[in-house]
Amino acid sequence: MINCNKMPPQTADDFFTERILVMWIADRWKDYEVLDTSGGEKLERWGDYILVRPDPQVIWNTPRSHKGWKHKNGHYHRSSRGGGEWEFFDLPDEWSISYSLSACPKENLSGPSSEKGTGEELTFRLKPFSFKHTGLFPEQAVNWDWFSLLLRREAESTGKSPKVLNLFAYTGGATLAAASAGACVTHVDASKGMVGWARENAQASGLGDAPIRWLVDDCVKFVEREIRRGNRYDAIIMDPPSYGRGPKGEIWKIEDSIWPFLELTASILSEKPLFFLLNSYTTGLQPAVLSYMLQTVLAKRFGGRVEAAEIGLPVRASGLVLPCGASGRWSQ
Repeated sequence: MINCNKMPPQTADDFFTERILVMWIADRWKDYEVLDTSGGEKLERWGDYILVRPDPQVIWNTPRSHKGWKHKNGHYHRSSRGGGEWEFFDLPDEWSISYSLSACPKENLSGPSSEKGTGEELTFRLKPFSFKHTGLFPEQAVNWDWFSLLLRREAESTGKSPKVLNLFAYTGGATLAAASAGACVTHVDASKGMVGWARENAQASGLGDAPIRWLVDDCVKFVEREIRRGNRYDAIIMDPPSYGRGPKGEIWKIEDSIWPFLELTASILSEKPLFFLLNSYTTGLQPAVLSYMLQTVLAKRFGGRVEAAEIGLPVRASGLVLPCGASGRWSQ
């Protein structure tokens, strides 16, 4: 794990070893797993159904020996012209899977995890839609476990509900994890459909009456208004897209936009914040970049600890780990 409070590596070889060998692995799923990977695609089990989806990280061509390749329920075919389309084989329009949050207060949920869940089970409704998606990024479970423990500990020690802001919140995986840990959550996404889907997930998870504020809004505009209102949050979760457009045609390109937005968002943290989580699925924003930004913007102001690492999912067939992006974490 990259720990910015440690002494820096003494040689280039030391740095290379530390950076490459450390990963946060979402290895506690029961309803989801990567069965195999080969030829630009991954074979996944989502509950009772098997899907084949493209993955740009899979640049190897290994034998497709797992029987699931021949017995899939859905296959997303990427087009050479961009985009692609689904081909279905006995797959329902919608189905659900569940995840049980970790109950073990490990210092860092970064290595193999054998502990049982809390019984606080999150349920997600799935449906294949455009651009190969299903409505969930299962690798993020490793982050849900991490921050839910921080929130639960804070709520139990203070008797108060921490205020959490989830930006670019998609279908609400992080929102539900935070709410189930005792937080009051503000969920913001520019897509009305995604916010509606997140609310359905909340109902399915028994969190329909939880203190969650659901907002369809541009994240940058929302933060600017929160600054003017004087609102503050104890924790912020940010999962920005690589590219997007604002309500007036503003272009969001993560390499250009993330730094000023991080600075802007840090200004709505409370005086004694709990954590800040920043995710990236862009190859240019490696863990060291996320660490540098969080160290510069947050650690210099609040102290605390900055860590960053790749996140990944175990692959059953090979026993290896499929990289799925990176996360940077700041916490007290």
